[in-house]
Amino acid sequence: MAGHSKWANIQHRKGRQDKLRAKLFSKMAKEITVAAKMGDPDPDKNPRLRMAVKEAKSSSVPKDVIDRAIKKSQAGEGEDYEEIRYEGYGPNGVAVIVEAMTDNRNRTASVVRSTFTKCGGNLGETGSVGFMFDRKGAVSYGVSVGDADTVIMAAIEAGAEDVESSEDGHVVWCADTDLNEVSTSLEAELGESDSTKLVWKPTITTEMDLEGMEKLMRLIDALEDDDDVQRVTTNFDASDEVMEQLG
Repeated sequence: MAGHSKWANIQHRKGRQDKLRAKLFSKMAKEITVAAKMGDPDPDKNPRLRMAVKEAKSSSVPKDVIDRAIKKSQAGEGEDYEEIRYEGYGPNGVAVIVEAMTDNRNRTASVVRSTFTKCGGNLGETGSVGFMFDRKGAVSYGVSVGDADTVIMAAIEAGAEDVESSEDGHVVWCADTDLNEVSTSLEAELGESDSTKLVWKPTITTEMDLEGMEKLMRLIDALEDDDDVQRVTTNFDASDEVMEQLG
């Protein structure tokens, strides 16, 4: 059940997130408001809200921003957002999944399609790249929680599917429908996680060179710059050398 992967390479660069801190806070607040509006405003009674709050805290979103987002949902403020997923291909044929929350489907579709085209990609139909990913729950811990064996034993007890350990920490994988139960069990054994979220995990990856990665990051940056886009996932893989050159 143990193993190391390059999943960390598929995540967005931390530097990019730091530069877009205000925008990131706004998008996470939107997710919190939607989650609270759809269910109970108490995170302990609303698994989706609990995950949204945890992810916000892991990204250093201030407590007052989180509290304000929850109160906003109960006050009936804000727009009614629709969740939409777009799929397409980026440079070098890399698969791209774009998750959005919008109050205007036509506006968002137009912007996403235009962004793909301008950055050397193509927006496809729903399902055009989804078969290259599995929807999974991911619970992340730092190295301070213990060694791989400790995490593996806790993961087995929690009913998880897999554990990937590296010098950066541990990621426990589970079925998307089991995330709340698995994360609760893990936290009882290992303490609070660094991150608990649903992700699209690539089952097929596309190897990228430096030029391809530079083009791909332009596409990701442009997509993430849209206020309607919540997150972007790709199936790229790249060598350590390429990632270092990319900076």
